[in-house]
Formats: sequence, structure tokens, C-alpha cells
Amino acid sequence: MLDQIDIENLKRIARLAGDEILQVYGSDFVVDEKEDESPLTEADRRANAVILDELEKSYPGMPFVSEETKALPFEERKQWPYLWMIDPLDGTKEFVKRNGEFTVNIALVRDGGPVAGVVYQPTEEKMYYAVEGRGAFVQIGQGSARPLTGGPSYRDPAVDPVKVVASRSHLSQAVTDFVKELEQQGREVEFMSSGSSLKLCLVAEGAAHVYPRLAPTMEWDTAAAHAVVREAGKQVLQFESGEDLSYNKEDLLNPWFVVE
Repeated sequence: MLDQIDIENLKRIARLAGDEILQVYGSDFVVDEKEDESPLTEADRRANAVILDELEKSYPGMPFVSEETKALPFEERKQWPYLWMIDPLDGTKEFVKRNGEFTVNIALVRDGGPVAGVVYQPTEEKMYYAVEGRGAFVQIGQGSARPLTGGPSYRDPAVDPVKVVASRSHLSQAVTDFVKELEQQGREVEFMSSGSSLKLCLVAEGAAHVYPRLAPTMEWDTAAAHAVVREAGKQVLQFESGEDLSYNKEDLLNPWFVVE
């Protein structure tokens, strides 16, 4: 299956979804509320419809899990060796705030691991993408693609300051403790902030050293960027166990994790 993945086609689909999002972004849109009280807009719905339609044309019958489509029971899902993991508009809160830090996320998951992914930021025409064994890249518009190779590990004592992806003004106690531990080692900490799955991409790009996500996320929030992180030579590890984050679990909620 992986050898059939045309990454240029996935990028095309992400851009189409981005076009739909920008049409709504430039209008006087209405914000609805989902059952979990998270925001939902026409942009989420339109991007989801485009992605599912285009994926079905290119890869007929391939199963998927999307934030905007009710997931099938685990008894059925667990039989799937491959599936698409989709967040048609990651960062709806950022979209509503109109700060541009939202993305289209499409990932291919094989046996619980992300093996291809595109993360597209429509407002910047910025595309992060990766396929297992083929490397990770970032491209702006139709410009040249630049390979991503991550940066040094935050665990290396020579790395100073340590660039941590976290909002200084919204630090949870768990992240405060994480930062305090670094500072107790005599390390200086520099905070970096970004919206949606772009946070993981900062580590893949080498712009940040570590992203401790010690708060709830869903599988579709991370799968595409996780593929990019992996191919850039970095990791997304469960905070408690140190094991890789995995996908298509019975509970689609991610455990706490650290991107490093």
C-alpha cells in the first residue's frame, strides 16, 4: 500500500481542503458547538467533504477515521491494516481567532504507526510532508522543498538554551514541572508558541528542541505531524512509558506525550 502513495496527490488534496477553508475564513462565518463544547464551522465540514471525496477517488474503499465523521466501532476498525487518519481543520479555535495557525492534517496509518502525512497551513501556503523511508520536507507555495532533519536532542547538556514549545502564559502544572526540571539542571529555557499540529513540526524542523504535550489530544490531532517528525529523525513518545504514540486504538484519545 505504501508504495502506492503519491505524496504529490496527498498535497494536492490538502491544498483543495485549504482552499475551502480560506473561502469560509474570508467570510462572516457562524461558529457552532459540538457535544464536547469544541467549536465547529462550515470550514470544518467543507474541508472534510473534499478530503473524503478525493481520497475515495484515489484510493477506493480505503477506511478512515476523521474528526468530523463518527468513528466505526473498534471491533471493525481493529481489522484494518491501513487507514487514513484525518483532521480536516486542526486548530478550529485558531481559525475562529483568525490568527492563521490552523492546518489540514492527513495521515496514512499502518498497524498503529503513521507512515505518511501532510500538514498544510493554508494562510501561509506552507506544507510539511513525509513518507516512510523517503524523508520529511517543508515547502512554501510552489517553491523548492527543504528537507527536515530535526535538531540536537534537548537531553544534550550542550544544548542551551533549550527551546520548549509551550505558551508561557498557559503553562499547566505538568509542563511547569517539566520546565523546572530543566532549569534545575542549570539549563536556560526559551519558550516557543504555535497553533495546532504546527507545534510538532517545529521540532521536526529543528526550530524547537522539545514539545511536552501534557494535556489531552486526539489521534487525528497528531498522526500526520507524527509521520513528519519520524522522518525528520525525531520521536513522539508517551510521557509515562516512553513508547511510541500509537494510532487506531479503542480509545482515540492520546496519552500525554513528548516530541523530542
